[in-house]
Amino acid sequence: MGKQFDAAEVAKHTTPDSCWVILYGKVYDVTNFLAEHPGGAKIILKLAGKDATEEYDPIHPPGILEENLPAEALLGTVNPDTLPQTQTELAPSNVNKEGPPPMESLLNLEEIEQVATKNISNKAWAYYFSASDDKVSKSFNTEVYRSIVLRPRVFVDCSQCDLDTTTLGQKLNTPIYVAPAAMARLGNPAGEAGIAEACRSFGAMQIISNNASMTPEQIVKDAAPDQVFGWQIYVQIDRKKSEAMLARINKIKQIKFIVLTLDAPVPGKREDDERNNFVGASAPVPSGTKRAEDAVEAGDSPGGVGRTLFAGTDPTLTWRETLPWLAKHTDLPIILKGLQTHEDAYIASLHTPQIKGIILSNHGGRALDTAPPAVHTLLEIRKFCPEVFDRLDVLVDGGIRRGTDVVKALCLGAKAVGIGRPALFGLGAGGVEGVKRTLQILCDETKTCMRLLGVERVEDLGPQHINTRLVEQQIYDGPSGLESIRSAFRAKL
Repeated sequence: MGKQFDAAEVAKHTTPDSCWVILYGKVYDVTNFLAEHPGGAKIILKLAGKDATEEYDPIHPPGILEENLPAEALLGTVNPDTLPQTQTELAPSNVNKEGPPPMESLLNLEEIEQVATKNISNKAWAYYFSASDDKVSKSFNTEVYRSIVLRPRVFVDCSQCDLDTTTLGQKLNTPIYVAPAAMARLGNPAGEAGIAEACRSFGAMQIISNNASMTPEQIVKDAAPDQVFGWQIYVQIDRKKSEAMLARINKIKQIKFIVLTLDAPVPGKREDDERNNFVGASAPVPSGTKRAEDAVEAGDSPGGVGRTLFAGTDPTLTWRETLPWLAKHTDLPIILKGLQTHEDAYIASLHTPQIKGIILSNHGGRALDTAPPAVHTLLEIRKFCPEVFDRLDVLVDGGIRRGTDVVKALCLGAKAVGIGRPALFGLGAGGVEGVKRTLQILCDETKTCMRLLGVERVEDLGPQHINTRLVEQQIYDGPSGLESIRSAFRAKL
């Protein structure tokens, strides 16, 4: 194992020419790794000479150290008696010293988020809560569902209700799935494996984030034989890294499809997340305050967990180049995530059978602010190219907070409805039981809504059960643009 160091000795190595860090009680020389770190050298240098375990552990999958550092980088251990005492800063709220309340006492997703906010670290809260710019899209994702009115039918036997459905060729017990949600271990040590355990209890699908804080193998380790997973890919500039991951994913039988995310070729400006990076472990500071301004004057560039995760992502993807490249490296069906116009949905429908489905999403409002909610894109497709629903499975995510939201999306043609932040906040509120409570609330509310509409099965939901007149006033009303797309596609053939 090598020699034992005092923390003071490690603290002398804080430069690009000699950079040491302490992780899990071990001392590493990461000088030669600085240039290779996907998030850039500056992030490591901020922790140089210190115990970086608390910062490192929730973000990096176990085993990643051994994969990326040579054996000689391990210099020895640190004398634990010489380490300074640390205390994790909690989120911007009053902490309940008695711990979270019983999960069954929480009646809706807003209450779960409130409990999670008191439990999780400031870094976790800032990353989970943040959205781009003024958070207009994040808010609108939820608000738009309130503008859709339900049309209940009466004198219908509503004693039975079944959430079973088939999506992307997979049988599921609920149309509610967990969207790719990164950095779950920031909120709770159970991480993405904890979310998988909750999904197993409900027969729900889970899409594993490219930036998960656990490896795909660790996440699916205890999955049920029939449990369904997808895996999200952000294609890297260094394509060999993406190709190596695809080779790993191809070997995991529980992963049934690849989700190529397209709505964030570059990171959005997530100010809560970036502001947290300015002030370290302290509570969020509103922009314009002295502490935030001092951080900028001190030379800290904008950053945060979100921006770091996008380091190395390839912004040059195209229909012509990327889909053939994927076909060379996986036979799994491709799902395109982040479509926000009917034109792109139509183009995707021309690339079956390689593309089996699309996810209408604006990245939870975390990419381009004032981009449309999935509801708008659903209505655009119904207006301009309804045949897309026959060619592909259309999924949606963003803003789902009630079972009535789930039902409205299904009525508009979605085959399944994803939740991202609610799963993370559920994990932060109560670990696995918090995620289970989140899914339980949404499933129960969805069933109640269907019963009151007079509908027994998911596949029987349709436009006749909702009134979208108010939202339709906001839908794109320009030229369809489809003829030029058809002509270009025919010319390619």
